[in-house]
Amino acid sequence: MTKLNSKIPQGPLADKWTNYKATQRLVNPSNKRKLDIIVVGTGLAGASASASLAEMGFNVKAFCYQDSPRRAHSIAAQGGINAAKNYPNDGDSIYRLFYDTIKGGDYRAREANVHRLAEVSNLIIDQCVAQGVPFAREYGGMLDNRSFGGAQVSRTFYARGQTGQQLLLGAYSALMRQVHSGGVKLYTRHEMLNLVIVDGKARGIIARNLVTGEIERHFGHAVVIATGGYGNTFFLSTNAMGSNVSAAWQIFKKGAYFANPAYVQIHPTCIPVHGDYQSKLTLMSESLRNDGRIWVPKKKEDAEAIRAGKLKPTDIKEEDRDYYLERRYPAFGNLVPRDVASRAAKERCDAGYGVGSGLAVYLDFSDAINRLGKHVVEERYGNLFQMYEKIVDDDPYKTPMMIYPAIHYTMGGIWVDYELMTSIPGLYAIGEANFSDHGANRLGASALMQGLADGYFVLPYTIQNYLADDIQTPRMTTKEKEFDAAEAEITSRIDTLMNINGKHSVDSYHRKFGLKMWDLVGMARNKEGLEEALSTFKEMRESFWKDIKIPGKKDSLNPELEKANRVADFIELGELMARDALQRQESCGGHFREEFQTEDGEAQRNDSDFMFVGAWEYTGEGKEPILHKEELVYENIKVAQRNYKK
Repeated sequence: MTKLNSKIPQGPLADKWTNYKATQRLVNPSNKRKLDIIVVGTGLAGASASASLAEMGFNVKAFCYQDSPRRAHSIAAQGGINAAKNYPNDGDSIYRLFYDTIKGGDYRAREANVHRLAEVSNLIIDQCVAQGVPFAREYGGMLDNRSFGGAQVSRTFYARGQTGQQLLLGAYSALMRQVHSGGVKLYTRHEMLNLVIVDGKARGIIARNLVTGEIERHFGHAVVIATGGYGNTFFLSTNAMGSNVSAAWQIFKKGAYFANPAYVQIHPTCIPVHGDYQSKLTLMSESLRNDGRIWVPKKKEDAEAIRAGKLKPTDIKEEDRDYYLERRYPAFGNLVPRDVASRAAKERCDAGYGVGSGLAVYLDFSDAINRLGKHVVEERYGNLFQMYEKIVDDDPYKTPMMIYPAIHYTMGGIWVDYELMTSIPGLYAIGEANFSDHGANRLGASALMQGLADGYFVLPYTIQNYLADDIQTPRMTTKEKEFDAAEAEITSRIDTLMNINGKHSVDSYHRKFGLKMWDLVGMARNKEGLEEALSTFKEMRESFWKDIKIPGKKDSLNPELEKANRVADFIELGELMARDALQRQESCGGHFREEFQTEDGEAQRNDSDFMFVGAWEYTGEGKEPILHKEELVYENIKVAQRNYKK
């Protein structure tokens, strides 16, 4: 078994990152001009990395499949971004943010990476304020904070309900400044389809121009993957329809290890499914749990009457409402972590207390409106309320919102070391594309934090440690045999897909597969279901490659071909997710095995056998992957059963 070298620096936890930066190898300004870096993805992580690396003097090629970086899915992160500024003076600190993140991830994250994330969090806020990000401010002009799940302090900075959008515009502005100055060459409507490895190092990519269909070759002294997560494996998720795993999956097939694929986050505040032909789900920001109270009727007959349309939620008296999160977790109440809140909602609905279609609970703002006034609630969440009303056709100021858990973020991803390098030299993964910072459950408002931390404040340091040895490496022509072979692989795959000419559309396969993923590898899993998933997904994969139908041509604009490539990868990833969930015989964070739970239904970890990162190695088509283990060692915190009750 290969021993994973995480490259964690020696010394006290609080000094590791400082000492690393003080002793790392550097590339001088004149040599930076000789080096090319490819960045795939232009969301928060990719845009911030591209802008930062170009500002430092490197030549950057940035690729995005959208028509503009402004359309990255980062724009949808509404609620806020964490930082340990302690502006409210309520007891926050770098250590507390570090501890909350480790605990929220159910003690399945790497200590050194998480502490570094907490350290640089404060720099992110300063950076974004300097860029003009319009964070909310208090009456006196200071930046405002609000609370998010898994914390007892207010550390989340926000821009109303549009935080992701505003942060992305800041990163986009920095990126476009470098595009204008020539430091970044931006390739929009391009999708990476393969990685080129020369002498064991990542040296380029094969990309497809999505408008013309042309296959292109691009060289880089290093390659950075910043393409987000894989939540769309489930078809119905809160992710944008174009979000995919293909870049990460292709580098997995070239030797990059895929870590903890079973760790998928279920978000508790999503608008429930409302039809068989729905293509995606809409997230209602976790920030709503600051002032909204979650409840279901105490009496089953009331829940049944609501489902039958005989009662309205406003007809239920206060004493007949079960604020179950406040009842079960008095210390955190409605602000328990996402995995805890999601399972609690599922338990109430499974027990027959659900509303709407039976798979929904209420998120009620009547108490906040009475306490603060409607104008205050509107100032804090107005655009979210407006979005809900447009989708559901109900006024949440008068009637409680209906919510239910849904697939959202993915904590698993490409395995990286402390420097954010994958198991392939010269290949990096940042943001949601890697596994490194969130363990088995991400705390709310930490996705934006990690994406910008990696792009602005981590990768620009660590990548130099590698590139310092590459200043004499000449640029390749892309006519080398390795580029020939990589392009031939992609050409053959596309030709195969186009020539199947079966009977079923790509979406029909994706929808069918996604429903099976939710049923067997979703919010709750068990041995029987996971074993069924492995055999079922294998059959689906074989059927896909025999009966898919892709209209149009390969050498022109063809969205169905784009989707076919991505869905083929999703199906293969689904098998790996089921395999990872099956081997992890415990419950932790977002991974909930029904066989492993406490008497009161909470996740039951097995620290003696499973306190490790599970990194999978691809061994070839049709062969079982190999599991490598990175043991997790906690020297600065006491590992304990999570408790949000006191």
